[in-house]
Amino acid sequence: MRIGIFTTVFDRPSLAGKLAAVRGLGLDCVQFDLSCAGADALPDAIDDALSDEIGAAFTAHGVTMSAVNGTFNMIHPDPAARRDGLRRLRELAMACNRMGTSVVTLCTGTRDPGSMWRRHADNDTPEAWIDLLRSMEQAILTTEGSGVTLAFEPEVSNVVDSAAKARRLLDTVGSPRLKVIMDGANIFHTGELARMRDVLTEAIDLLATDTVIAHAKDLDHDGDAGSLAAGAGLLDYPLYLSRLRSAGFAGPLILHGLAEAQAPGSVAFLQRTLAVAS
Repeated sequence: MRIGIFTTVFDRPSLAGKLAAVRGLGLDCVQFDLSCAGADALPDAIDDALSDEIGAAFTAHGVTMSAVNGTFNMIHPDPAARRDGLRRLRELAMACNRMGTSVVTLCTGTRDPGSMWRRHADNDTPEAWIDLLRSMEQAILTTEGSGVTLAFEPEVSNVVDSAAKARRLLDTVGSPRLKVIMDGANIFHTGELARMRDVLTEAIDLLATDTVIAHAKDLDHDGDAGSLAAGAGLLDYPLYLSRLRSAGFAGPLILHGLAEAQAPGSVAFLQRTLAVAS
C-alpha cells in the first residue's frame, strides 16, 4: 500500500505549496479537491487551462493524483439538485485526463437537504434506493467518454451505509467503472463497535476486489464518528491493514480527518503498522 493524504489537510495559499507540503511528509500521492486550486470543489465548468495548470503542478512536484473529489448528494430530495450534480460531475470527469487522474470519488447521499453527510430516516426507503440507482446509472452514462472510474464510499450517514449495501449496489449496477473507497472508520452503526473484527472482516471480504482507494482515519465511538487522526482512536489498524493486504489490496491508503500538525505522527503510525501487517 502507498500512503497518501487529502490535499485539503494543508493550509497553503497555492496548490504548489500544498504539494510541496505533501512531499515534505515523504508522501507522493493524494486525494485532490479542486478547492485547493482556487475553484469550486465541483465547479460549473473547468477550462482546459486550469486543468493543464493542475496537471503540470502535480508533475513538477512528483505527486500522483490518486483521485479527485466529485461528491454531491446523489439522492437529494430535490431532483433538480441531483441533475445539477450530475452535470457538474460530467464536467469534472472530462477534465480528469488533463489533470492526471482516472478516479473520481462519489457520495451516495442522503435525504437530508442541507448536508450530504447527515443521516436521514428516509435513506432506508425503497424510493431512496431507486433514486440512487438512477443517479448512479446516469453518472456512469454521462461520464462514459472520459473513461474515469467512479468510486463511492459506504458510510453510516448515507444511503449506502454498509458493506452489504455497497455490494448490492455494485452488483445491481454491474459496471466495471464503478468501484469502492474503503474506510474502516465509517462503517460502524450504533452498537457495532464491539463487533469490530466481524464488521471489518465482512466489509473487506465483500468489497476488497472492487476497492480502488482505502482511507485512513480513526474514531472514538460508533455511528457518525470517523473524524480522528489515524492512530489516535479505537480502530484496529493491524486488523484493518492486514485484512486489506491479504485480500490483495495494494492501492493508495489516504489519510484524512486530521490537522496538518497531526500528519507526521499518523504517517509514522501507518508506516509502523504496515511494516508488521501480514
